[in-house]
Amino acid sequence: MLEWIQENWWVVWLVLAGGLAVSEMLTLDMTLLMLAGGALAGAGAAVLFPGLVWVHVLVAVVVAVALLGVLRPEILRRLHKGPGYRSTFDQLLGSTGRAAGEITATTGEANVNGETWTARSWDGEPIASGVEVEVIEVDGLTVVVQPRNKPLSR
Repeated sequence: MLEWIQENWWVVWLVLAGGLAVSEMLTLDMTLLMLAGGALAGAGAAVLFPGLVWVHVLVAVVVAVALLGVLRPEILRRLHKGPGYRSTFDQLLGSTGRAAGEITATTGEANVNGETWTARSWDGEPIASGVEVEVIEVDGLTVVVQPRNKPLSR
């Protein structure tokens, strides 16, 4: 088996590239996809230079670093500027949840979309624990909320 691997390094590189590409679907960060591109380049080097494993590794590393440093930032920039893209924070706007404790003008917590967020009251009036709230604004990592049945006023 070891002899077969030594004669067919390109298969090892292809399996690695495929595994990284499939794993990318779990992260959607484009990092593993760039590493898969490096592994694919390593497979190409293995076909051209079958006995020189150091060349395979060198080519894979150089291509992966180039993809991570040049292509990935450009892809992410275009994705984030595309129509319909909303960041996680933008998606919070208008969401509803419950006050996890008393929420005041400066502190509190709210459960929104199954996550606990630091919260503060929109108009500065306290919101009792358990009250259904709506996210009006996102300020850094703090959601600014208002009781859902209360009209906006400041």
